[in-house]
Amino acid sequence: MSQRSGQEDPERYLFVDRAVVYNPTAQADWTAKRLVWIPSERHGFEAASVREERGDEVVVELAENGKKAVVNKDDIQKMNPPKFSKVEDMAELTCLNEASVLHNLKDRYYSGLIYTYSGLFCVVINPYKNLPIYSENIIEMYRGKKRHEMPPHIYAISESAYRCMLQDREDQSILCTGESGAGKTENTKKVIQYLAHVASSHKGRKDHVPPESPKPAKLQGELERQLLQANPILESFGNAKTVKNDNSSRFGKFIRINFDVTGYIVGANIETYLLEKSRAIRQAKDERTFHIFYQLVAGAGEHLKSDLLLEGFNNYRFLSNGNIPIPGQQDKDNFHETMEAMHIMSFAHEEILAMLKVVSSVLQFGNIVFKKERNSDQASMPDNTAAQKLCHLLGMNVMEFTRAILSPRIKVGRDYVQKAQTKEQADFAVEALAKATYERLFRWLVHRINKALDRTKRQGASFIGILDIAGFEIFQLNSFEQLCINYTNEKLQQLFNHTMFVLEQEEYQREGIEWSFIDFGLDLQPCIDLIERPANPPGVLALLDEECWFPKATDKTFVDKLIQEQGTHTKFQRPRQLKDKADFCIIHYAGRVDYKADEWLMKNMDPLNDNVATLLHQSTDKFVAELWKDEIQTIQRASFYDNITSLDEPAVDRIVGLDQVAGMNETAFGATYKTKKGMFRTVGQLYKESLTKLMATLRNTNPNFVRCIIPNHEKRAGKLEPHLVLDQLRCNGVLEGIRICRQGFPNRIVFQEFRQRYEILTPNAIPKGFMDGKQACERMIQALELDPNLFRIGQSKIFFRAGVLAHLEEERDLKITDIIIYFQSVCRGYLARKAFAKKQQQLSALKVLQRNCAAYLKLRHWQWWRLFTKVKPLLQVTRQEEELQAKDEELIKVKERQLKVENELVDMERKHQQLLEEKNILAEQLHAETELFAEAEEMRVRLLSRKQELEEILHDLESRVEEEEERNQSLQNEKKKMQSHIQDLEEQLDEEEAARQKLQLDKVTAEAKIKKMEEDILLLEDQNSKFLKEKKLLEDRINEMTSQLAEEEEKAKNLGKVKNKQEVMMVDLEERLKKEEKTRQELEKAKRKLEAETTDLQDQIVELQAQIEELKAQLAKKEEELQAALVRSDEEALQKNNALKQVRELQAQLAELQEDLESEKMCRNKAEKLKRDLSEELEALKTELEDTLDTTAAQQELRTKREQEVAELKKAIDEESKNHEAQIQDMRQRHATVLEELSEQLEQAKRFKANLEKSKQSLENDNRELTCEVNGLQLARTDSEHKRKKLEAQLQEFMSRATEVERVKGELAERSNKLQTELDNVSALLEEAEKKSVKLAKEVDNLNSKLQDSEDLRQEETRQKLNLSGQIRQLEVDKNTLLEQQEEDEEARRNLEKQLQSVQAQLFETKKKLDEDVGAMEGMEEVKKKLQKDLELAHQHLEEKTISLDKMEKTKNRLQQELDDQVVDLDHQRQIVSNLEKKQKKFDQMLAEEKTISARYAEERDRAEAEAREKETKALSMARALEEALEAKEELERFNKQLRAEMEDLISSKDDVGKNVHDLEKSKRTLEQQVEEMRTQLEELEDELQATEDAKLRLEVNMQAMKAQFDRDAQAKDEQGEEKKRALVKQVREMETELEDERKQRTLAVAAKKKLEMDLNELEGQIEAANKGREEALKQLKKLQAQMKDYQRELEEARASRDEIFTQSKENEKKLKSLEAEILQLQEDQAAAERARRHAEQERDELADEISNSASGKSSLLEEKRRLEARIAQLEEELEEEQGNMEMLNDRFRKSTMQVETLNTELAAERNTAQKSENARQQMERQNKELKAKLAELEGAVKSKFKATITALETKILQMEEQLEQETKEKAAANKTVRRTEKKLKEVMMQVDDERRHADQYKEQMEKANSRLKQLKRQLEEAEEEATRANASRRKLQRELDDSSEANEGLTREITSLKNRLRRGGPVSSFSSSRSGRRNLNLDGASVDMSDDDADSRSGDFNETQTSNAE
Repeated sequence: MSQRSGQEDPERYLFVDRAVVYNPTAQADWTAKRLVWIPSERHGFEAASVREERGDEVVVELAENGKKAVVNKDDIQKMNPPKFSKVEDMAELTCLNEASVLHNLKDRYYSGLIYTYSGLFCVVINPYKNLPIYSENIIEMYRGKKRHEMPPHIYAISESAYRCMLQDREDQSILCTGESGAGKTENTKKVIQYLAHVASSHKGRKDHVPPESPKPAKLQGELERQLLQANPILESFGNAKTVKNDNSSRFGKFIRINFDVTGYIVGANIETYLLEKSRAIRQAKDERTFHIFYQLVAGAGEHLKSDLLLEGFNNYRFLSNGNIPIPGQQDKDNFHETMEAMHIMSFAHEEILAMLKVVSSVLQFGNIVFKKERNSDQASMPDNTAAQKLCHLLGMNVMEFTRAILSPRIKVGRDYVQKAQTKEQADFAVEALAKATYERLFRWLVHRINKALDRTKRQGASFIGILDIAGFEIFQLNSFEQLCINYTNEKLQQLFNHTMFVLEQEEYQREGIEWSFIDFGLDLQPCIDLIERPANPPGVLALLDEECWFPKATDKTFVDKLIQEQGTHTKFQRPRQLKDKADFCIIHYAGRVDYKADEWLMKNMDPLNDNVATLLHQSTDKFVAELWKDEIQTIQRASFYDNITSLDEPAVDRIVGLDQVAGMNETAFGATYKTKKGMFRTVGQLYKESLTKLMATLRNTNPNFVRCIIPNHEKRAGKLEPHLVLDQLRCNGVLEGIRICRQGFPNRIVFQEFRQRYEILTPNAIPKGFMDGKQACERMIQALELDPNLFRIGQSKIFFRAGVLAHLEEERDLKITDIIIYFQSVCRGYLARKAFAKKQQQLSALKVLQRNCAAYLKLRHWQWWRLFTKVKPLLQVTRQEEELQAKDEELIKVKERQLKVENELVDMERKHQQLLEEKNILAEQLHAETELFAEAEEMRVRLLSRKQELEEILHDLESRVEEEEERNQSLQNEKKKMQSHIQDLEEQLDEEEAARQKLQLDKVTAEAKIKKMEEDILLLEDQNSKFLKEKKLLEDRINEMTSQLAEEEEKAKNLGKVKNKQEVMMVDLEERLKKEEKTRQELEKAKRKLEAETTDLQDQIVELQAQIEELKAQLAKKEEELQAALVRSDEEALQKNNALKQVRELQAQLAELQEDLESEKMCRNKAEKLKRDLSEELEALKTELEDTLDTTAAQQELRTKREQEVAELKKAIDEESKNHEAQIQDMRQRHATVLEELSEQLEQAKRFKANLEKSKQSLENDNRELTCEVNGLQLARTDSEHKRKKLEAQLQEFMSRATEVERVKGELAERSNKLQTELDNVSALLEEAEKKSVKLAKEVDNLNSKLQDSEDLRQEETRQKLNLSGQIRQLEVDKNTLLEQQEEDEEARRNLEKQLQSVQAQLFETKKKLDEDVGAMEGMEEVKKKLQKDLELAHQHLEEKTISLDKMEKTKNRLQQELDDQVVDLDHQRQIVSNLEKKQKKFDQMLAEEKTISARYAEERDRAEAEAREKETKALSMARALEEALEAKEELERFNKQLRAEMEDLISSKDDVGKNVHDLEKSKRTLEQQVEEMRTQLEELEDELQATEDAKLRLEVNMQAMKAQFDRDAQAKDEQGEEKKRALVKQVREMETELEDERKQRTLAVAAKKKLEMDLNELEGQIEAANKGREEALKQLKKLQAQMKDYQRELEEARASRDEIFTQSKENEKKLKSLEAEILQLQEDQAAAERARRHAEQERDELADEISNSASGKSSLLEEKRRLEARIAQLEEELEEEQGNMEMLNDRFRKSTMQVETLNTELAAERNTAQKSENARQQMERQNKELKAKLAELEGAVKSKFKATITALETKILQMEEQLEQETKEKAAANKTVRRTEKKLKEVMMQVDDERRHADQYKEQMEKANSRLKQLKRQLEEAEEEATRANASRRKLQRELDDSSEANEGLTREITSLKNRLRRGGPVSSFSSSRSGRRNLNLDGASVDMSDDDADSRSGDFNETQTSNAE
């Protein structure tokens, strides 16, 4: 019943189509045909209609085919009306019978509705296909909904259990039962899935995201994920394929999910029941054992298979049917899923491997084969390969195991005796061990899962338990397991009956129904007592336990005793016939069950071989020892050897029960498996105890029942077998529940619905108008005349017995049919009468027509008729007036009526409105009254309940006080007793102390006497022992002498045989020795060659290392040179920046010069203007000269003064111009020098740059060459290593012939270690993820706590508001009632103010409010309005709270999403690392692009410099133009001087005033001509000046445009630079963030490598300082070289130790040779003894008659015997010496192995020495084997005395071999660790180099960025300096302009004064304003007259100059 990915509508499988259900045709069919159910063999029940009744028989007609049948009345079952079709709850059926239940289930199943309620049950039918009703959308649909709001579903059951747990704080349980394959496990999974989704502590609400996990998931939190993953593990170990089900659970389980107070999952616990362990050893046909066996064999890799000694499926006897695949599943994939689930459950790798070993060992148990010996029944084990594999897997000794199985030790009295076992007993013992081992493993697994799911930090407030256990089973013959299952189901059904009875009782109490209550749970008690009663009479289980105690008890005796004790029990039956196979029958609630008691005693005792249990407890495997931990020591055993008679009296000496086999103390498995000591526990007892515990927990919970049903055994979808389903309904207790329903009142209807549906049956019972529903129903019932026993009327519903509603439905249908028939008859009569009347009218009309026609035919030719027809219309004219009058009168009447009607209508409307208003007012009053009444009622109920609660609390407190007082008194009495007792004890102590001192003195004296006596006794004992020894020696000698003669003869024969054997052996040994010497010589030659080659290779390596060191030194030098070059380049960059700075300063100076030029030009313009003014003044002067020739001398003096002043002014102007020219020349010179210096610096920088680039290229070339050389050296080194490896491979080929098995083991160990490392890494990652999840969980918990606080606050606020509203309503009801309540509240407050402070506060507030309300009742309405507003605000606040709650839920969801995202991020770390590397490459590309951009900037800078040069040339051209203008100025000044001279000449010619006028006129003309020429020259000069000014203006405009363009370009470049800088900064930040992410991820990835973290952190710190990092890297290289040297030294030491081992082996060989020589001597001695014997025989033959003289022969024989004994003693001593030497060798070998281990941890090259030591070990093994052979031969020669010593040597050799194997494994592990460390070192070095490179790149980028920033800062500073300079120059110009304007004004004033003087020729004081239109100007104390025009022109010029200056 898993999810389906299809697009089907899930609602089709949940909701019923009501249109089909409420089909009226079906209803009519049901009523017409009187449909019933009759039994059918094929369909279970068939629909039929009743035709007639014949006494007890009824004739029915089948609805399907119309056939008639006669059925007994008792077999007929009523059919429900069609309105109950596909009903969701079958308890609502009016006819509760088997047929109706089956039909309802069948209809729903065929419609795709698999879930149906039956009262408390939820019945589920397996659909055998995937349905889309288990998705997250469906979960969200059922979440938060009540059971009756949604259609039946397992989610509805889960939701109701979850909500009941949260609201009622009551533990819940969900009981899933059913047959195998019915879907119990799947529904259990769905329950867990729903709870994990709804109550996840790490998953919010969706939002609410992982995940996986990635996060996927990853989705849920860690605990929920583990909870869901526990199922696959338990299914693989506890589920199997059966005929009915491909994934059948072969055990019951109770999953207990714990929740905290907030409803989140905090842990889980699983308890299991009745594992079917016998399936592990045998299976039925087409069935499989547990899944894990097939998964392991199919899914294990080669390495794991070799470790676990796995074989094919057909090689195991316990896999009875071989490999049976499950359709649609792969065992290999399931194995990987199981392993993944174990990893998620945080199983350690060692634990998983140990579990799999135990699983493999269970399979190996089955491969042990026993055979029966020929002469006896004793079992033997001819082939012990399976036993060896088993012992290897379980860590036992093979010999001890075989001994324990074949001849176990049993206790006879006080002694232990070994007894042989038969084949059957041995097979039974092995199978019992296999079952017990697997059961213990399963129990350990469950405990381990519980440990993983246990969260002790967060205590669970409540829990939901899910019971998944097999349902009631009835087979043809049922065994002990079925009895246990049926016993469990009896108890569960009793629980259901009890809970149903309690719910029914609560419903009836709620509705106030009188009913005699019956506890239906008591119905099942007799059957339960029959099974579990301990005594009087004992039940089945008690009798079974009792029989287990008797040695000779059998299954037959148990059955006889059971029949004797329980034969008369109502639920017990004997077999009906003797032929019956069953032994007895029990009548359960589901039916009669036959039981067969075969092997019940064995199953109950579950016997086990104690000897093997001790071996398993002492196992070398810790896991196995833990499984069997307290089996031997802690539990008292009972001997049951004679108990078992069914296996031909097996010798299973100390059989224990399941509890002893599976008993585990608290240290191993927790307290749940702890058993009572000293008790023999049977399976029945243990199961009964576990069931009682389970039932106790279930009784403390609120149970929810789920019954799973299998529709068919063919696993086909859409098929339902009725008989199969009926059997399951009986077994599941569904029909039992229906039986209980029938006892009460199962059908219940609300009053309104009953009245609406059945009022038609009682038409006149209910009067018109309003009537209460209860009264109406009572009247209807009275009218219906129902039997009072058939119904009960409650408070809100009416209850009926089963079938009553069906009867009412029938009557209702009959009534409706009668009414409809009557209605139809009335309608038909009416229609017939109407048709008849119509026909009559037609007939009369026809007659009238006929008559008229006949009359017309008669009259049509009559003339009078014609006249009549013509006159008749004329007669109507006279009546028209009368008709009009009549019409008018009618109209007037109609109008009057209309007016009356309108008035009446208005009155009626007014009245109607009044009535409506009154009605509304009354309705409002009624509504308010009802509300007030309801509120008052609620308050009354609350106060009553509160009062009751407080009274109960008071009673409880009083009772507690009384109890405490009683306890106090009892404690005081006890205290007094104790004090008196202490005094008595102190007195006794004093007395005992005195007695003790006395006894001590006596003891000292007695000890002295005892010592003396002991010394005497010792002396006597020594003497006695000496005498005894002498006596024994004498007796031994006598005995030996008497037996020597007979033994000597036998010796002689044996020695002859031994001699022949030894001679053959000697020949073989010599040949072997020769071969071994040859092979040894060849090996030594190969070894010497290899040693020489290795020395050569080492020399080459040393040379290569020296070369590498030199290259590294060169590299270091090159790096230093590079650093120096970089320093130089930095200095040059600084110089370049300084030069650029100077260039900018020069540019600023140029700008200043340009400004000075502009100012000079302005001055020049002013001078030209002055010149023009002067020329005008000259002309005026000339005119005035002509006018005023007769001026006085005083005027001339004044003129001379003014001329002097003018001359001084001109001199000042000349000096200023000279100064300006000098300044301009200085500026030019400076500019030129600066430009030359800059050009030189630039050229130097370029040269230096070129040199640097060359040096850089050379360094790069050197670097490349060095890298090439290093690569070449590395290649050479790799080649040398390849050669060395080839040589090693050749050597290994020589060695591999003997060490193939060892090498395979080493490889397997390597793989396991690799897997271990990977597991460690994964576990580290998981730990980190768990830490993150713990952090997130803490955050979520904090949020939850905040949410809880907010909810609590909200609840408190709502409570307060409700209290306030209730108080307000009370106040509104009535003032008197409020006063009474106030008095009652005050009394209650006085009584309870000590115990309940909160109640006191509330009452105090109410008192205050009531006092205020009594004082001010008038303001109550205002208070009411305010409170209503407050209420509205509170509602708003509530809404805000709900919104905030929603937000909090969204944050929860978001947090869960973040958790899922983190899981996904964890899964994709490697991808991120690769992406980061790609980004690093992109960053390198970006760096290259930045370099190109910097080159582009350099080009732009060159362009800017070229433009600056062009501008400088333009400036020079402008300077030239300025010089030309200055030259023109000088020419003008010269011309001015000439004019001045002429003026002086004119002044000088004043004396010649009296000359001729003619001459004056001539001179005047010449002067005029000169003036005109001067004017023309001036005009030309002005034109030239204008042209120059225009050119200058153009140049200025061009300059400004160029400057603006340059500024724009500069700004654009600056903006581009800033944008690029920002982009670079962004990129740098992004790269920094990426770097941080990468570092975080690397730290995460290297979390497992904790030892290397410190080094990495140091290296990261060193990377920040690049120079230090390089130095430290060099130091590390040197350290590595030193380590290499140390490794080489250790290599040499290892070789030395190897040589020592070889020397020791040579010494051993020498000793072997000496031993062989001794053996030869022994053979010679034997030959001599034979010769002596022959000689003695001859002498005996010759001297037979001389018997008396035989003493001498005897003496010689005795001497020979003594000599032989001495020789034997010497051999023994030599053997002991050899043993001592062997021990010495072993000690040396251990020391050498310790050295090898230490070397292996540091160097991988130790493999060669290890292999050589293995070769040596093999040689030693061969020698040991040869020694064994020789010792065996010596055993034949020497007597049985040496057997013990030889066996001891063998055991020592075995131990040595095991030690050698362990040491080789340790060496291999050490080699792996060395390789790992080397790999890690290499990886670390690579990481260090990469990070160093990245750090250098980042540093360069940062330095470039910093330099760029510095440049930009400098540019900004320079721009600011230029701005300040420009402002300063502007201020200077403004000042100069002001000065020049002032000077200009002064000059104009002086000129005007001069003009006035020249014109008037008098002093200033005599001046008078003769002309009109003149103005007075005061200048330096002198007044100057000026014309208006002149003044206006001057002022205009002045304003122009000002505006130009301002511009």
